[in-house]
Amino acid sequence: MRADERIIYRTKCHYAILFGPALVILIGSLALRSQGFHAMALIAFGLLWGLSSYFGFRRSEIGLTQKRVLINAGSLPAKSYDIPLHKIAAIDFSQPALGSMMNFGKVAIVYDEKRKCVIRFVASPAEFVTRVRQEITALHPSS
Repeated sequence: MRADERIIYRTKCHYAILFGPALVILIGSLALRSQGFHAMALIAFGLLWGLSSYFGFRRSEIGLTQKRVLINAGSLPAKSYDIPLHKIAAIDFSQPALGSMMNFGKVAIVYDEKRKCVIRFVASPAEFVTRVRQEITALHPSS
């Protein structure tokens, strides 16, 4: 981060990112007696997916400064973005029903002539998008 900047808002990925792998492991465990090898393969897949998701969850950082949005999320492959606020054309979020109840969702940012950054499982996406919009407005005050 640059010397003339400070973090205004910070969030990260939500722990709901671990629900999918946990469900796969649970289903594999329940099917272990009847399916044997296939259930073991499902459990192994769930464990690998879970490890990847866990490292992505732990390593995720989403920050907002007065001048840019900084995103470091995912594990394989890791996604890193450094998006200047003046280049953001649009920012929005969506939440599934479970996301509304648990406060997570997907954030989409359009910048640099139609380039798009989409980050899933963002904790408090409405607050993050609101803060980014406020900072963009502060950059371009009405005349």
